[in-house]
Amino acid sequence: MKFAHMADIHLGSWKEPKLRTLNSCAFTEAIDTCILEKVDFVLISGDLFNTSLPPIESLKTSVSELKKLKDASIPVYGIAGSHDFSPSGRTMLEILEEADFLINVYKGNVVNGQLELDFTTDKRTGAKITGIIGKKGMLEKKYYEELSKESLEAEEGFKIFMFHTALSELKAQGMEMMDSASVSLLPTGFEYYAGGHVHIVNHTNLEGYKNIVYPGPLFPNSFSELEKLNHGGFYIYDDGVVEFRQVKLCGVFPITVDCEAKTAQQATELILSKIDGCDVMDSIVLLRLSGVLETGKTSEIQVKRIMSKLYDNGAYFVMRNTSKLRSKEFDDLGIVTVNPDEAEEIAIADHVGKIKSLGMSLDEEKCMLRDLMSALDIEKEEGQRQSDHELRSVREATKVVEKIRSPQE
Repeated sequence: MKFAHMADIHLGSWKEPKLRTLNSCAFTEAIDTCILEKVDFVLISGDLFNTSLPPIESLKTSVSELKKLKDASIPVYGIAGSHDFSPSGRTMLEILEEADFLINVYKGNVVNGQLELDFTTDKRTGAKITGIIGKKGMLEKKYYEELSKESLEAEEGFKIFMFHTALSELKAQGMEMMDSASVSLLPTGFEYYAGGHVHIVNHTNLEGYKNIVYPGPLFPNSFSELEKLNHGGFYIYDDGVVEFRQVKLCGVFPITVDCEAKTAQQATELILSKIDGCDVMDSIVLLRLSGVLETGKTSEIQVKRIMSKLYDNGAYFVMRNTSKLRSKEFDDLGIVTVNPDEAEEIAIADHVGKIKSLGMSLDEEKCMLRDLMSALDIEKEEGQRQSDHELRSVREATKVVEKIRSPQE
């Protein structure tokens, strides 16, 4: 038996056209490898898309690549991830399944308060596949708490469990604040646990749980992920051997400069000296600046001059991160800059639990706030009028509010 396992593809995740292209190309290369390797089937453990309503180009990419697998008689089994769901609870995976490009393995019924999952059997290999979706704010945890594990564990044959959840036992350094669940919530005795959601590359065994696998993103989804991972990838299982396949599309060249106690002009010259002679040809350059400037504003660093030099040296794309760079005058005022994601989480932490009349748990309220932010930050479609885009955002936000008013729905 031979199958591929990928997750966190996040088609459409980058706003920068060059990086969005790389994101799509990574999916194409992974699919081409699966066909070349003649895998029996492909697993996608959530977050095929970065948003529940992906751009047309991302949808076209998914259909084009999944059709290649279908034409090669390679079925795709998947589950929805936290990014795949809209505030109304719908997912684009429903359309892909209706078109026969993907089979959703999260199937079952609630019987006497317990979730009874069904297996989907792969016709060629006889592998039995099931799993549980991922939702924002770790709301899928209630599915695990209600899961009837006995029938799943008693089932004979080669079994695969797909999940889109952070496991407490496998969280990496820096993920301490991430919502997670214990591995004990998963059924035991499966041959392979196909994970997603956590952007780490990890293959491990725990007592009662063989082949717990996180493939990480198919292409890194942020500056820090590019720093840590450089490249994305996926796993191939081949008769008991689990091997990671890197998807490397171009080089990644990190440059870190400490501007502590420098003037803005001195910082500029220091950065230019650091990049002088660097071989950045066809690479993504990650320029991270830190420290407190002695005088001058951070905006006075000659970024255009620095970027021009890197592009003149052949860089494919240049990213800069100044989250840890400050000027002394602002530092004295106690002003700290954070990136947008951090700002959102700080805002949520500051306000969660303050409206007692909502009747929600803290986790449910966090999820609701994230859904509202997601609805109001919905991406404008190609050719869409601004007024229509704003109306669409309001409609999505309204759906979130309506769910608050009618929690039974």
